[in-house]
Amino acid sequence: MAILFKLRPPLAHGLLGTDAFGRDVLSMLMAGARNSLGVALAAVALGGSAGTLLGVGVAARRGLVDGLVMRGCDVAFAFPPIVSAMMLGALLGPGRATATLAIALFMVPVFARVSRGAALQVWSRDYVLAARGAGRGALAISLDHVLPNIAGQLVVQATIQLGLAVLTEAGLSFLGLGAPPPEPSWGRMLADAQTYMVRAPWLAVAPGATIALAVLGFNLLGDGLRDRLDPRRSPGR
Repeated sequence: MAILFKLRPPLAHGLLGTDAFGRDVLSMLMAGARNSLGVALAAVALGGSAGTLLGVGVAARRGLVDGLVMRGCDVAFAFPPIVSAMMLGALLGPGRATATLAIALFMVPVFARVSRGAALQVWSRDYVLAARGAGRGALAISLDHVLPNIAGQLVVQATIQLGLAVLTEAGLSFLGLGAPPPEPSWGRMLADAQTYMVRAPWLAVAPGATIALAVLGFNLLGDGLRDRLDPRRSPGR
């Protein structure tokens, strides 16, 4: 019976109308949030954790290892998530896990650079020099002093990267490299809407606006957390 209500405009059948199969667009957006936001959160968690450990580790080690890792990050930046997903898709097949892994791999050098830069600043502080003078090892100092003092910056960076991850996941799903049908996702909703751009433009407006609001929301959250967690900013600014 759902096919009888296909391509109904907003408010005619449901708040945001229906698609070519008679499915409620609002319900599809809510169901797609599980894939779109789930992939983004998992990718940032995986890439952020790996990148943070890498950046903090090389900041404590320095020397040749530090230089090699940073040059490796430069090479990794040459491969955007979509290109990585296409290569992984050829090996593993398209799917949610492939998209998550591709985005996570792109996040690793980002967090490695941020955590390394912040950790190097902490390593120059007097209390870290005192800990080193007391015989504390690099691992103990990293766990007890470095990570707690850079956690705020990492949280802000993770929030900002979530917006980029949502946008990247939408692009991968648009190209067919995300969650496979019939699992809904915002990017594939945009891809499916191309055929009906003239007859049913709301099919593209709804997921497009949702992606834009999600990215904007994460960016604003990141800005707010930066203002809140940055001790160099005065409360009135």
